[in-house]
Amino acid sequence: MPPKFKFTRDEMTEAALQIVREEGSSALTARALAARLGCSVKPVFSLFKNMEEVQQAVLGAAHDLYQGYLEEDMAGGKYPPYKASGMAYIRFAKEEKELFKLLFMRDRSREDIRENREEIRPLLELICQNLGICEDEAYRFHLEMWIYVHGIATMLATSYLEWEEGFISEVITDGFQGLKLRYEEVQEI
Repeated sequence: MPPKFKFTRDEMTEAALQIVREEGSSALTARALAARLGCSVKPVFSLFKNMEEVQQAVLGAAHDLYQGYLEEDMAGGKYPPYKASGMAYIRFAKEEKELFKLLFMRDRSREDIRENREEIRPLLELICQNLGICEDEAYRFHLEMWIYVHGIATMLATSYLEWEEGFISEVITDGFQGLKLRYEEVQEI
């Protein structure tokens, strides 16, 4: 009878997530994971087919963590819901630099990336409702705001700058108001 391993797939994924969180995605190897767990690599490959499967599990766990940031900030009431989504993105970048890089700054050239409006449907509905614009305009509005927010988040994740939340909030409001003004001018024509 083969030996029973003392780790679950979830425990192994959590250990792998911690490695990435502390040292970056390049530090995640079978040996590093085994060392973190205090075992040989055999248990790793008994629960996962290969390291790519481990990396996919870590991506999923990091995504779930990020979703928690979104849900918490959007429900928190500190900011209007749409702004809260941007502030959560930035907070995640600031507090979870390596996980942010893993999710939002990795090479995606080999991935099949398609536009999926369903993932951001609640945000599009907020924009449509608040600005009185159609879904296509709301989608473009969101893309333009996301570029702005992503720039700030990237600078924080790479330690290029260190801004306080209050200042970030003001900057995001300025960007939103400027973009909103552009859409209001288009509607008046």
